[in-house]
Amino acid sequence: MNSTQVGAGFASILVHFDLTPYAEARGRLAAQFAERYGAYFVGAAAEQQLLEVYAEGAVNISASVSDEERARVEGDLRAARRTFDAVVGSRNDAEWRACVTDPERFLIEQARAADLVVVGRRASYDIEDGALGVRPGAIALECGRPILVVPPEKDYLAAHKVVVAWKDTREARRAVRDALPILKKANEVVILAATPALRDAGAEDVAAWLDRHGVRAHASVHSGQLETVANDLMDQADDIGADLIVSGAYGHSRTREWLFGGVTRDLLETSKHCLFMSH
Repeated sequence: MNSTQVGAGFASILVHFDLTPYAEARGRLAAQFAERYGAYFVGAAAEQQLLEVYAEGAVNISASVSDEERARVEGDLRAARRTFDAVVGSRNDAEWRACVTDPERFLIEQARAADLVVVGRRASYDIEDGALGVRPGAIALECGRPILVVPPEKDYLAAHKVVVAWKDTREARRAVRDALPILKKANEVVILAATPALRDAGAEDVAAWLDRHGVRAHASVHSGQLETVANDLMDQADDIGADLIVSGAYGHSRTREWLFGGVTRDLLETSKHCLFMSH
């Protein structure tokens, strides 16, 4: 199969690094993932100078203060680079990209060079990096690439068994298509629909489409209330021993803030499984 065919694989993976304790584990997971697919590995980090954020319009900032702030930011980026170096070791199919700028905007821009963007989970109770950190939901909705959201401390993704959250929408169809390289390598794929109607009208078609691509997949149906779909997805993943959930990312922007659909929000907030999401 050549690289232009559907589901050929991931040729380049972009990985976000920050200064949280989880950055190295996330990087190692992504590096193993890149090795599995023969993908080029790109590490990225950015931080914006606080003076640019809080002192816009100020006219009396001394040059020494500005220099100190830039030196602090560059020191943070060097620390993130050291984590990247520890992850990649001597491999020569990797590169580092860093910039003194807004970290989310930088990662979204750098996604142009990747097939997949790997970021850390950022639930309300997780340790976060307020300087280099990014919100995975915002990255998913803006970067134009699928993202892999990695929970804290997780350093390996087998993806032998996968749960797909099915909803007959553009986002879900895109997620299944984008995840095809992973699904082809899986031993079991469960396509979970929110209702029997969605299973019969859509999920069964997806299972048949995946079968034609050599994927072992079968459709199932969520048995609880619609507001518990995220919990059911995670329970289903636990039941079959899956470590990956594939889902569309649903949301929109209003007054510079992202508003997410209920399942997307709940998965981003609570999932202990890796999340493969497409918008």
